[in-house]
Amino acid sequence: MLWEVDHGLMRVSKRMQRDLGVTGPQRFAIRILGQRGGIGPGELARFMHLHPGTVTGVVRRLERLRLVRRVSDPSDGRRQRLHLTPAGRRLDQVRTGTIEACVRAALARATPARLATARDVLAGIAEALRR
Repeated sequence: MLWEVDHGLMRVSKRMQRDLGVTGPQRFAIRILGQRGGIGPGELARFMHLHPGTVTGVVRRLERLRLVRRVSDPSDGRRQRLHLTPAGRRLDQVRTGTIEACVRAALARATPARLATARDVLAGIAEALRR
């Protein structure tokens, strides 16, 4: 089932790139920045559970698409903060044709007990993979 979910994520990510102009990981970064704008790239990597080097590539592509901009931290000019551009904010508002729309629909059909069980099983798998 995990392989099927992974394949589905990749398939929908490719469709999102075609239809929305961003991949699933890029969309995830946009959603996080829409909720927590002004965070640094390292913080974004932690929220996404990705290596900072991977997030650097995601952010660079979003900058090239003019969806994200870097701003120097006013209290420490060595640090960068990430913000959505107006185009990024518009894309953050899209609610159909996305991975999260698929997940939201599936979760809406599950009972709280089944969600708790699934959360426990997935947490166990994630922990085993981290070791």
